[in-house]
Amino acid sequence: MASDGGRKQFWKRSGAKVPGSIQHVYGAQHPPFDPLLHGTLIKPGSKPPATPVKLKKVSTFQEFESNTSDAWDLGDDDDELLAIAAENLNTEVVMETAHKVIQNHSKLQEQHKFQEEHLQEEKQVESSELTSVPCGDNRLVKSVSEGHTSSSSEELRKLSWSGIPKRVRPIAWKLLSGYLPANVDRRESTLKRKRKEYFAFVEQYYDSRNDENHQDTYRQIHIDIPRMSPEVLRLQPKVTEIFERILFIWAIRHPASGYVQGINDLVTPFFVVFVCEYIEEEEVENFDVSSLPEEVLQNIEADSYWCMSKLLDGIQDNYTFAQPGIQKKVKMLEELVSRIDEQVHRHLDQHEVKYLQFAFRWMNNLLMREVPLRCTIRLWDTYQSEPEGFSHFHLYVCAAFLVRWRKEILEEKDFQELLIFLQNLPTVHWGDEEISVLLAEAYRLKFAFADAPNHYKK
Repeated sequence: MASDGGRKQFWKRSGAKVPGSIQHVYGAQHPPFDPLLHGTLIKPGSKPPATPVKLKKVSTFQEFESNTSDAWDLGDDDDELLAIAAENLNTEVVMETAHKVIQNHSKLQEQHKFQEEHLQEEKQVESSELTSVPCGDNRLVKSVSEGHTSSSSEELRKLSWSGIPKRVRPIAWKLLSGYLPANVDRRESTLKRKRKEYFAFVEQYYDSRNDENHQDTYRQIHIDIPRMSPEVLRLQPKVTEIFERILFIWAIRHPASGYVQGINDLVTPFFVVFVCEYIEEEEVENFDVSSLPEEVLQNIEADSYWCMSKLLDGIQDNYTFAQPGIQKKVKMLEELVSRIDEQVHRHLDQHEVKYLQFAFRWMNNLLMREVPLRCTIRLWDTYQSEPEGFSHFHLYVCAAFLVRWRKEILEEKDFQELLIFLQNLPTVHWGDEEISVLLAEAYRLKFAFADAPNHYKK
């Protein structure tokens, strides 16, 4: 076991950052079964309680919440519902459902592959009008290309949960994020209006990047972009320029948080997906972005900005002063893992490895530094189709991700080796299969524990 001095020196060398209630997610029926929606909270033959029993609040966690002023506090009604759910969930149903998810994954992947091949065969010459929204002849796009109702949006979420074919992903992400309206007739006008609005912000604010009160923000953005994943289209000058504008405009328009390291990574998946809307190449990271027409580049930039903004709206307390949202989530992860796999939790504790030392980055970058970009994009298919996927469901994905490495974790008997392993997990060859199994395990955890507040008791 490393001494305090040894750990501090290691920490200094590693360069890692160590910084100083969530609304209930109803759980979409794709494929998990949610008893909160289907009236199965009460066991057969039993009477519903006359007065729901309130859970006792844990003082230490309550103090933590009040100190951070987190925006996601649970209401009393939620506490009661979740307490009842925790006591009455049918775990066998949950396990069976998760098993079916894994079992059906290969079939779904083959289906998506067939859909993509079928679309490629039937593809015709694209319209020259760049603002048009491409539609493919498959169930996923059909569910939204004719959609004017909330049921159409729900159908899209169900179909997207298990992964979105590459060709239809750009429009699906815009719809799932809430950037495009469900009403088909309003989509083109919405795109034109929002793109124009974004470039009005650029015209209004971007010249101020060298002003005294903004130059530190711009300098930090300029420094951070080259540190991003090398998969980001080889960080071409045109890409760097676009990312700098997106991040600076977002920071200026969100003074409560401003720019924080980590936000730069969150532009990447949107940018790459929206580039794919206009090109044929399979390996997008080798594509010369500057070869695209200027109008297309402007569309990609504006769409990436608005979709990233929609994402950050749900997790903004991750990036406010002292990043209270992330610190809270790391604490929740620790307490969740202590219930899911006590042996792993105890092993980390015995070797004095703190969750903040490795999981801070998991929350700050949404696992983007832990898995290849292709896996992040697949993961975000599900996150965007799950209510509060980037905030709440991500917690369960992180728990499943940690426990996935239990064998390797338990074999390490040294603080330094444990930390090096957790900061450099061997996922370089991961693909859709590994991510789908990870998501299936996250289903199981989410519904087995039913978001119960007693996750967080000491």
